[in-house]
Amino acid sequence: MEQMVNNKVTNDRFALIKKIIERNGFKFTKQRKLILEQLFVSDRHLTAEEIYEKLKDDNIGLATVYRNVRMFSNIGIIKEIIVDGVSHYELKIYSKKPLHLHFHCVKCNDIIDIDTREIILKYLKLNKAIEDTNDLEIYDIDIMFFGLCKRCRG
Repeated sequence: MEQMVNNKVTNDRFALIKKIIERNGFKFTKQRKLILEQLFVSDRHLTAEEIYEKLKDDNIGLATVYRNVRMFSNIGIIKEIIVDGVSHYELKIYSKKPLHLHFHCVKCNDIIDIDTREIILKYLKLNKAIEDTNDLEIYDIDIMFFGLCKRCRG
């Protein structure tokens, strides 16, 4: 029963993404679905090369992955995070953490989401102050902290 519910949720999510892709003049292909599935199931930020490694047995080329992640990013389905010239991707639509900050470990290159409720509430307060002080309307953020993660510090 739980698997059936999960399949329905996944199918509903893909139906919305399919509409977004088609509304932007693209087709929802098997390759695009497979690339998106990798981002759905991943518990970390993936590079195009990592996505390719997971899909190369499905005859999806690296150029296809690059083309599609660029398109997904341009139409707002995924978010690109660039660290030291390397692009990492995460779902923007259906993200379990719609608002979060990022931390990059300079030793192991891991990217960690900072999504503690208390920190996010403080950020929202800061965001509101920035908007009010400067008469702005902020739509998105991209904040990256750099340092050593707990594993690399120890």
